[in-house]
Amino acid sequence: MAISAPYLPDLESIDPSLDLIEEIHRLRKVRKALILAHYYQEPEIQDLADFVGDSLQLSQQAAKTDAEVIAFCGVHFMAETAKILSPGKKVVIPDMDAGCSLADRCPADQFGEWLKQFPDHEVVSYINCSAGVKALSTIICTSSNAVRVVESIPAHKQIVFAPDRHLGRWVMKQTGRDMALWPGFCIVHEQFTAKRVAAMKVRHPDAKLIAHPECEATVSQMADFVGSTAALLNFVAKDPAKAFIVATEAGILHQMKQRRPDAELIPAPADSGCNCSLCPYMKLNTIEKLYLALRDLRPEITLDEELRRRALVPVERMLALG
Repeated sequence: MAISAPYLPDLESIDPSLDLIEEIHRLRKVRKALILAHYYQEPEIQDLADFVGDSLQLSQQAAKTDAEVIAFCGVHFMAETAKILSPGKKVVIPDMDAGCSLADRCPADQFGEWLKQFPDHEVVSYINCSAGVKALSTIICTSSNAVRVVESIPAHKQIVFAPDRHLGRWVMKQTGRDMALWPGFCIVHEQFTAKRVAAMKVRHPDAKLIAHPECEATVSQMADFVGSTAALLNFVAKDPAKAFIVATEAGILHQMKQRRPDAELIPAPADSGCNCSLCPYMKLNTIEKLYLALRDLRPEITLDEELRRRALVPVERMLALG
């Protein structure tokens, strides 16, 4: 059986005289396309998008529209989730290599073998996982509803939580539930350490520390507020503080600046030594690649229908919680 070569964006095929922003607007209309951008995308992509938000929020928004094409500027599992919820729409992603350290380090086959140790457990999987892992799960959660999802499971039931160990430990602390944790982590949030964050707090004593629950517990315990990306954005928008140390991917600062132009927004320092933490996968998407995705309708996200249906079940269980 012949194996087709992976699609690679042909950047050299782009006419250098084109106004790419204008062309993207034109193609959006021609293709009846919806452009979605995660908070961690480059500012110029966020500004072009029809909707900017968290991964599930974006997929739900896409499902509600009559768009024929979804151009998902995020990472692979997010575009997969959009396809799970919108099987009749064509879903494209600017760069198919835009993966996720959480999803990539929890392959469905290995996860399935690992689950054999926990035959009587309910499987709660964070949405940052592949369709294959979703299909092996009892219910899906997001960082904003993980506590509510775990609390919805009867107390006598044992739980497996995957793939983020830090989010899992944070949920365990909030709920008092013991859970078996898959040992995954986000390569961005893993870089925030208590030592470096404490030093930043000393330098900015009036700043509030806000952190994503994917951070290590030592960082979360220091925070004035812990929440999902959207929750962090809302906190900054409403809190009267004039300065915030933000312990999540620095792409969110673009939206925060729009909500709070008067506030000082300080990206938490990464342990790698750089001044900010950027997800290398998120940054693979560019304006040029978005243009090509709309022009060529590639690379396209496709899913086996039986797998899509199995992955949809735990997502729908989560959505049923409200």
